[in-house]
Amino acid sequence: MWNRRQGRLRPAGCGVEELRRRRREREAALRKARREQQLVSKRLLREDALEETGGGGVATILGEAEIQQFLQLAQRGTEEKEREKALVSLRRGLQHPETQQTFIRLEGSMRTLVGLLTSNQALLQLEAARCLHELSHSEQPAVAEACLPATSYLLTYLSGHSSDFIELCLYTLGNLIVESEAVRRQLLPQGIIPALAACIQSPHMAVLEALGYALSQLLQAREAPEKIIPSVLGSTLPQHMLQLLQPGPKLSPGVAVEFAWCLHYIICSQVNNVLLITHGALSTLELLLLDLAGAVQRTEDAGLELLACPVLRGLSNLLTEAAAEDVGGQMQFGDERVVAALFILLQFFLRKQSSLLPEGLWLLNNLTANSPSFCTSLLSLDLIEPLLQLLPVSNVVGVLVLTVLCNVAEKGPAYCQQLWPGPLLHSLLDILAFSDIEVVDQSLELLQLLFLYRPEVCFLPRLPRPSCSNQGYRPWRSVRQPSSRIVCVLSRR
Repeated sequence: MWNRRQGRLRPAGCGVEELRRRRREREAALRKARREQQLVSKRLLREDALEETGGGGVATILGEAEIQQFLQLAQRGTEEKEREKALVSLRRGLQHPETQQTFIRLEGSMRTLVGLLTSNQALLQLEAARCLHELSHSEQPAVAEACLPATSYLLTYLSGHSSDFIELCLYTLGNLIVESEAVRRQLLPQGIIPALAACIQSPHMAVLEALGYALSQLLQAREAPEKIIPSVLGSTLPQHMLQLLQPGPKLSPGVAVEFAWCLHYIICSQVNNVLLITHGALSTLELLLLDLAGAVQRTEDAGLELLACPVLRGLSNLLTEAAAEDVGGQMQFGDERVVAALFILLQFFLRKQSSLLPEGLWLLNNLTANSPSFCTSLLSLDLIEPLLQLLPVSNVVGVLVLTVLCNVAEKGPAYCQQLWPGPLLHSLLDILAFSDIEVVDQSLELLQLLFLYRPEVCFLPRLPRPSCSNQGYRPWRSVRQPSSRIVCVLSRR
């Protein structure tokens, strides 16, 4: 949800602060509901193509006797191949929720699996880790709790030499972190943040992507603003994240998506955004925005929105910081390229992913709220008409478009003169027939500003009379809260 504090035509006799208080209460309740309904995102790595397609290699549901048999063979088998094969069969069985439940109820099963994870035979270690990975992907919280004894070892193995093994450990930890507060309580004092800070220097893109996933899971915890994010900001992770988000030939799309979400979650916490700004977060995200606009002109790849969403949110939220206005030397936000790039993305979203239009418009609102230069860019680039074309998309989009236009009109007579006449009049007359109260309300707000700065606008056909007295329009910037991420499965062949 967005914490909206917009100026509007307010009922006579009801104070401005009282309306704001009520609105804050409503928004807080909506944000709470969104958090409580948040989807848990988990990743699954599988090496066997037959398993991924549901082919003949997939085992059936295992009972207690079969699980015990496979564990005993893996632990005491006479040949290494036989022991490895037993763990493979167990891993395939653990793909089924019924087998997972049976496994965690079976006394000594987790202890045996942890023993195999810590053995001195690499193949057995790997297969045991894969079994744990299957368990970590369970939708049952009790399964994550049962994996608690293995988490310390998974953390230790992050300093190993095998990139494949480190990647597997990171995804497993990420799955467990998001599910279990007990896992987080155990891993934090054991040094998971320093371990992740060491991993981020890996040259392997697969490891970095897995690291970004695990960190993003950690940053979404309810206790993150108080117990996790301060430690992350005190480490070298933010500087390395921003380096990995720099556009260029070395930029990995998968890595960029994960760390852009990490940055978004940190910014939303508002723990110390000034530190991020001094590290160059604004200029990095701006360059990513320009790079994305260039990319959507070269390709129709719909996957680009996965990166666009956290980049737009991160920029929008950083612009609400007072410190953002004092670091002009670090960024080129006065450049018209930013506005042009944003409109290229808005047109792309309109064709491919209309649900992301509010994200781009929210950034445009925060850019124009207190900046005459960005309002000038909108006018000089003839972008008012393309903006008006977005009005019919949805009520949410309509309100944001009108809010941006109010930001422009609020800058004074010179700006209103360029807004009026033109296509704006016909658009507003059409909108006033809408039934949605917020859209009509924001339309009347815009008309009131035009009446104020352009008195000749009053010579119009009779318009609906506002039912409440105007208290003046005040541009506002607002913070975009984190929302749930897409649940997805990663398959490796």
